[in-house]
Amino acid sequence: QVQLQESGPGLVKPSQTLSLTCTVSGGSITTNNYYWSWIRQPPGKGLEWMGNMNYIGNTYYSPSLKSRTSISRDTSKNQFTLHLSSVTPEDTAVYYCVREVRGGDFASWGQGTQVTVSS
Repeated sequence: QVQLQESGPGLVKPSQTLSLTCTVSGGSITTNNYYWSWIRQPPGKGLEWMGNMNYIGNTYYSPSLKSRTSISRDTSKNQFTLHLSSVTPEDTAVYYCVREVRGGDFASWGQGTQVTVSS
């Protein structure tokens, strides 16, 4: 059974770039039929899908975040990484890495990591 774990800083300053890494075990990020996704939840708000990467390495991003978001990967470590540039306090949220399947099924989640952007 696949497991995902987020890692990265809990505090970043406005205008900096946030980088969070997801380490996957029990499954390969190069296996077909899965998408490796990032979802966040700001305090008091709903979940926001940010973007994903498929098994080839192609990416797709939410239109509202596309200009500031990129996802990379290290297949030798079975990891994929979120990069969010020019952060503001509105980017404060709990960030999750998620395994997504066709049809929008977000079946496997990391525990989530709190990220605070100072003001």
